[in-house]
Amino acid sequence: MSKNILKFLSRHKFAAFIIILLLGGGGYYGYQYLRGGEEEIRYVLAAVEKGTLTSAVSGSGQGSVSNQVDIKSRVSGDIVRVNAKNGQEVKDGTLLAQIDAKDAQKTVRDAETALETAKLSLEKLKEPPDALTLLQTQNSLTAAKDNLAKLKLSQEIDYQKTQETKQKAEDDLKKAYDDGFNTVANAFLDLANVMTGLNDILYGTTLSGKGQWNVDFYADSAKLYDEKKAFQYRQESHDGYQTARAAYDTNFSDYKAASRFSETSVIESLINETYETTKSIAEAIKNTNTLIQFYEDNLTEHNLKPPALADTHLSSLNSYTGKTNTQLLNLLSIKRTIQTDKEAIVNAERDLKEMDQNNPLDLTAAGQSIKEKEESLRKLQAGAEALDIRTQELAVKQRENTLLDAKEKLADYSVKALFDGVVAKVNIKKGDTVSANAVIATLITKQRVAEISLNEVDAAKAKIGQKATLTFDAVPDLSISGEAAEIDAIGTVSQGVVSYIVKITFDTQDERVKPGMSVSANIITDVKTDALMVPNSAVKAQENASFVEVPDEEARAEGEAKTTGVILTKSPRRQQVEVSISNDDFTEIISGLKEGDVIITRTVQPNSSSTAQTQTSTFRIPGLPGGGGGRQ
Repeated sequence: MSKNILKFLSRHKFAAFIIILLLGGGGYYGYQYLRGGEEEIRYVLAAVEKGTLTSAVSGSGQGSVSNQVDIKSRVSGDIVRVNAKNGQEVKDGTLLAQIDAKDAQKTVRDAETALETAKLSLEKLKEPPDALTLLQTQNSLTAAKDNLAKLKLSQEIDYQKTQETKQKAEDDLKKAYDDGFNTVANAFLDLANVMTGLNDILYGTTLSGKGQWNVDFYADSAKLYDEKKAFQYRQESHDGYQTARAAYDTNFSDYKAASRFSETSVIESLINETYETTKSIAEAIKNTNTLIQFYEDNLTEHNLKPPALADTHLSSLNSYTGKTNTQLLNLLSIKRTIQTDKEAIVNAERDLKEMDQNNPLDLTAAGQSIKEKEESLRKLQAGAEALDIRTQELAVKQRENTLLDAKEKLADYSVKALFDGVVAKVNIKKGDTVSANAVIATLITKQRVAEISLNEVDAAKAKIGQKATLTFDAVPDLSISGEAAEIDAIGTVSQGVVSYIVKITFDTQDERVKPGMSVSANIITDVKTDALMVPNSAVKAQENASFVEVPDEEARAEGEAKTTGVILTKSPRRQQVEVSISNDDFTEIISGLKEGDVIITRTVQPNSSSTAQTQTSTFRIPGLPGGGGGRQ
C-alpha cells in the first residue's frame, strides 16, 4: 500500500505539495490551539521560620468550687450556740456551733486531778522515806507478827471448844436416848390403863343390862333425835378405837422386844412409834367423848336426865385425855432433844472440818502478810527501786494521755470550719438536739475550679501543673488563666468513648463565675521557643515517613509565591523530615530542613478557582509520620 502512495505522489507532485502544505499547516495550528489551551500548575511557597510553638488540648465542662464539705458533729448533744449564718465568710478554725459540753468538761477536770495525783505519787516515790512513814511500816510489821501469834492461839482455842461441843452433844444424845426409852416406858404405864378403860366404856354392857355394847346403846338412844349424826359418831368411835388398838398392840410388842441397850436407831424408832400410837389413842378418846356428849346433850334438850354412868364415862375420858396429852408432850420433847443433839454433833463436825481446812490457809496468809511487810520495810529503807519509779512514770504518762484524750473529746463539742471558705448552709439552730454525724453546716471554698472532660488521646497529654485558658458562655468577655490541678486516674466509658475529668483551678477569682456555669478550657501541653516551624499543610506522610515538597530550582517565598503561587519549570522533589509537636497551624521540624528553606505549602490546580494540594498516594498527619491529621 505504501508503494501505491509513493507512486501517486510521484505522479502528482503538485497535488502532493498542496496536501503536505495543508497537513503541516493544520498540524501547526492544531498544536498551537492545543498548546494555547493548557495552564501550568502553580505552587504556593513558604519559607521555614523559627518561632514559639504552643501545643494545647481543649475541652468543655462546668465550673464548681474546689472543695465542698458537710461539717458534721462528732458527738451528740444540745446546741447552745450558733455562730455561723448562710453566706458568711469564715477562716480555718472559726467556731461555727457549740454543743453542750458539761460532761466532757467534767471528764477533763477529773483527768487533770488524776494526772496531778499521779505526779504527786511519783514525787513522793522519789523522795526518801520520812521518819513517820518508816515508824508506821515497822509498827505494821510488828502488828502482823502479833496477829499471827494471836491467830494461832485463837485457832487452838476455837478448835478445842468445838471438840468439847461435839463431845457434849454426843453425851447429851446418849442421855436423850436413855431418857427416851424411859419416856416410852412411862407412856405404856398410862396407855395400858387408858386402853383398858376405853374398851370398857365402848364395849361394856352396863348401860343396857341386856348385853348391848355401850357404844350401841349411846347410838341407839341418840338416833331418836338425830339418826345420821348418831350413826356417824358411833362409827367414828368404833373405828378410832380399832385403829388405836392395832397401833397399841404392835407398838407394845416392839416395846417388849427392845431394851435400854438396843441400837439408838431402834430406840429412836420406838419413840416415834409410841408418839404416833399415843396420837391414835388420843383421837379415839376424842371420838368416844363426842358420842357420849352428843347423847347427853340430846337428852338434856328433851328434859331427860342421862344416867349417872354416862357422866362417869365422860369423867374417865377427860382423865384419859389428860394422860395422853402429857405423854404426847413428853414424847415430842424427847424427839426434839434427840434431833437437837444430832444437829449439834453435825454442826460441830462441820466446824472441825472447816477448821482443818481453813486454819492452815489462814496461818499461811498471815505469814505471807508478815513477809510482805518485811519486804515493804526493806524497800522503804533501801529507797524506791528503778522499776517502781519507771512504773509510776508510766502511770503519769497514762494519765497525760487520758487528759489529752479528754481534751480532744471536749474539742469535738466545738464545731469549727475545716478551711477558709463560705458557709453555704446552716442546718441547725440554738436548742436543737443533734446526734453524732449530724450535718451542722455546709462549707465551700471561695476558690473556683473548672471540671472539663477530655477524650483519652488528649487526657494522655494533660499533666497536673499545666497552664490553661478558660472562657465562659455566660460571660463572653471574660477569659481567666488557670492550672490543671487534678486528673482522673480512671476514665468513664460512655457509648464506647472513654473520657477523663480534669480539674482546673482559677488563677484569679471573678464573682461573675458561679458554680455550675458552662466553661471551655485550652490546656497548654507543650511550648517550644525558637522552634523550626512549617505550616501543617506542607507536611505529608508516606510509609511511616514524613516529608515536605521543595522546589528543585531556585525559588523565593515572597510576593505572589506566598499567595497565588508560582509556576515551576521542574517538578518538586521530596525532602524527608523529622517532626515533633504541632498545633492547629504549625508543625515543628527537628531535622531535614533549616531556617529559610523554601517549601511548598499547597498547589493551585489549573482551571480551578480553588487551591488544592497535589494529589498523591500520601496523606498528612501534622506532627506524626504515617498517621491521620490532628493535634499533639
